[in-house]
Amino acid sequence: MMTLSEMAVDVLTTADGRQKTAKSRAHAARWSAARDAGTPIPVGGATPPLRPSRPAQPELLDPRDVPKRKPGSPQGRIALLHAVAHIELNAVDLHWDIIARFADTPMPAGFYDDWVRAAADESRHFELICACLEEMGSFYGALPAHAGMWRAAEDTAGDFMGRLAVVPMVLEARGLDVTPGMIGIFRKAGADSAVAALETIYAEEVAHVAYGSKWFHFLCGRHDTDPIVAFHALVRRYFKGPLKPPFNEEKRAEAGLPPDFYWPLAEETPARSR
Repeated sequence: MMTLSEMAVDVLTTADGRQKTAKSRAHAARWSAARDAGTPIPVGGATPPLRPSRPAQPELLDPRDVPKRKPGSPQGRIALLHAVAHIELNAVDLHWDIIARFADTPMPAGFYDDWVRAAADESRHFELICACLEEMGSFYGALPAHAGMWRAAEDTAGDFMGRLAVVPMVLEARGLDVTPGMIGIFRKAGADSAVAALETIYAEEVAHVAYGSKWFHFLCGRHDTDPIVAFHALVRRYFKGPLKPPFNEEKRAEAGLPPDFYWPLAEETPARSR
């Protein structure tokens, strides 16, 4: 039987999006069933690739080269959903990667429960958005996508706390800020399936940000480090540029991310823009 780290690497080295998410959900179910039965699967150890396997399409471009499309048109809404699908597929890999990448750091079983659950959620989110794209006459891979999404994972490959700070507590928290606007775009267009999918993602992403905050605080406690000071230092080290308001303060608070974590990082904006 595979260890949890081997399951993670199995997902990371699967290129096809549908196959990747199917494996992700199957491994997550296996882990949860074993935990429920009182026969937990060992975390073990396995070396994850620096970059996950990816399908031949979509073509991955520099962020500056990805075409901008207005969401008021059907083509623009397809492009927006395609971008969401790409984010969700990257999130599947990010959650499995944190399990295998940092398996040599002893963590409570609850840490693995959380990230396995998050990976299963992201897998379902990818499949939901793919179904919406197909309903609109498109598919994942039909458009170019952002090549920079994995950069945060590479930059923090040797820094466990840096990974938690930048991925769930910055990048996923950003999703809480922008998703309500996206829901509004699709509601206005009468795209009920997309609205339902995005509302599911919005509701479940709060927990993923909360997992990041919980385990970041846990490691700060282990190292007797002030969480706010550590967070600010790590985000400044690994995240390019200031954080961009407006912030969804209510949902961020629900996820255990109070304003004194992120507003000081946004206040650098005026100085940097001169």
